[in-house]
Amino acid sequence: MSSSDNAERYRIAELREQIEFHNYRYYVVDNPEISDAEYDALVLELQDLEADYPELVTQDSPTQRVGASVSGVFPPVTHRRRMFSLDNVGTTEDLTAWQNRLARVIGREPQAYSCELKIDGLAVSLTYEDGQFLQAATRGDGVTGEDVTANVRAIDSVPLRLQGDPPSLLEVRGEIYMPISVFEDLNARQEELGEKPYANPRNTAAGSVRQKHPGTTADRKLSIWVYQLGYLEGGPVLKGHWEALSWLRSLGFRVNPTSSLVNSARGIVEYVQQALQDRHAHDYEIDGVVIKADALVDQEDAAFTAKSPRWAVAYKFPPEERGALLRDIQISIGRTGAVTPYAVIDPVLVGGVTVTTATLHNEREILRKDLRIGDTVIVRRAGDVIPEIVSSIVSKRLKSSCPWKMPTQCPFCDNAIVLPAGEAKHRCTGGFSCPSRMREYLFHFASRSGLDIEGIGYQTVDLLLESGLIRDPADIFAIDYDQLREFEGWGEVSVSNLSTAIDAARKRPLARLLTALGIPLVGGTTARAMARHFGSLERLGEASTEDISRIEGIGPEIARSVREWFLDPETAALVEKLAAFGIRMTDLPTDSATSKILDGVTVVITGTLSGYTREEVVAAVEERGGRIARSVSSNTSVLVVGESPGSKLKKARDLGTSILDEVAFAELLTEGASRLEI
Repeated sequence: MSSSDNAERYRIAELREQIEFHNYRYYVVDNPEISDAEYDALVLELQDLEADYPELVTQDSPTQRVGASVSGVFPPVTHRRRMFSLDNVGTTEDLTAWQNRLARVIGREPQAYSCELKIDGLAVSLTYEDGQFLQAATRGDGVTGEDVTANVRAIDSVPLRLQGDPPSLLEVRGEIYMPISVFEDLNARQEELGEKPYANPRNTAAGSVRQKHPGTTADRKLSIWVYQLGYLEGGPVLKGHWEALSWLRSLGFRVNPTSSLVNSARGIVEYVQQALQDRHAHDYEIDGVVIKADALVDQEDAAFTAKSPRWAVAYKFPPEERGALLRDIQISIGRTGAVTPYAVIDPVLVGGVTVTTATLHNEREILRKDLRIGDTVIVRRAGDVIPEIVSSIVSKRLKSSCPWKMPTQCPFCDNAIVLPAGEAKHRCTGGFSCPSRMREYLFHFASRSGLDIEGIGYQTVDLLLESGLIRDPADIFAIDYDQLREFEGWGEVSVSNLSTAIDAARKRPLARLLTALGIPLVGGTTARAMARHFGSLERLGEASTEDISRIEGIGPEIARSVREWFLDPETAALVEKLAAFGIRMTDLPTDSATSKILDGVTVVITGTLSGYTREEVVAAVEERGGRIARSVSSNTSVLVVGESPGSKLKKARDLGTSILDEVAFAELLTEGASRLEI
């Protein structure tokens, strides 16, 4: 063998070792060290080398198996039929080449293809015997997975008993995932408690399934999309994958409604393009599109390679992770004075967006990840979530690098930065005198979740602060409009619109004011609960910690935060100033007339409502004494249906639940429970 061949043999062995290590980090530990793009590059290089040197291909090569090894935490499960992984393509040319290969193998062009979103989650198999949920297993290495039955049983969207006429034995494949909204709520709670935020929905979902306590899995509010029939004894004779999906849906499985059956190469390309355009429009992460020959006879004739079905392929979207140079670590001061470090990186395209900064959360996270200025780091962006640094590539680190330290002085106001006992976040001690804190406070105060003052965004906030027109949120209600007209872009119409918006903000409900005030740990739900209980800002300000913690859903930690906020001289002065400017601080008597019209009514929402945000729906229902629930059950009073409803609609119909469109929902808010036949 030549020296060149020896070099290739060495490189193949090196690549296999690296890929196996990164497989372990990704699938077993759920803590990857390199980006998806870098991993794919390693696999592609190995595949190319093995294609050139087929005599060096071995059965234990990563290219010859599916994926993760079994961790040993859960009992092993042997799949009735192997769970294969899919070959990937990344261009329309690659997609066309796959279609041509498929046509050559089966001797004909498939009449139809099923196109489905590729969910970024944890692949599992679910087994049912006579319609009863029997077992759940992870994919593992494709042949053997892990028994996670107890944990998967805790996921609401996994049916425990099938509907209709189920077969004697059925195994289906699906993808368990954590909705992005749930992930963001979870991390918000982590931030409030000063705990480490979770890295991404995929790893969090996998960790929630592969742990020892089913209660934790239930609390994480995971969900599932079923995408494939795996094994069947009894049941109907099915001719195609699309027909199988429809049948599985009729049994009560959650099948993604965005899937489509197309009959041409052009149809596939159009679906891929639309899916890429809508990539971040869903409440779950996707990383591509799965295309399958629909006819089961085509699938049978195409068969499998050693690791993948020939009749299916995954079109992978551009990676959501990229490597970049960490140029600097700077800090921002939030509306509560909390100090948040962020990374300044070389511009890098992640998920179709050019990223130049990424959140670093707090000093403890920087030290845990050992991030240093000058490092090459992995940048991740999931959906519309703020980009973050996943890890540093230590092997590329400069020898001259040193650990980063939190500044001792605020760069915006020169006051001390301190780390309060028991907290994870440092804080600026400058109070309202810190311009960075005040900028964020004003933006939050006027935002849609606050007093919803249309026209006051960051650009307007900067203008008002720099010109001296305002110094705190109360000054918004005493703006000198004559002086504002002197600035470019502020003509009569703009000033009139802003004046109207500010006047409307004076009359917002008490809960909206409480949210706008930015009390630490107080979000919309907590604010509404306190407003209902106390009825006025004055009564809340006089309440003790014990009084506040008696409200259902409010614990001692939130109660202490509220009490401390009212005792702070700066915030007390702000409240007094707001009152002097005529801001509504008591829920009006007219509100009490409608406060209980939805008493005992449980509302669930599905789809997108054009006239309301989710927050506005929750506020409207709760202010009238109703309750918002996440899923449809026998206790649900009404399902409000918007655009593109999900599986909740079918369940509501099956249960006979009242179903209202957006117009009828508006009538419900006016007329109350009398509008319903319950």
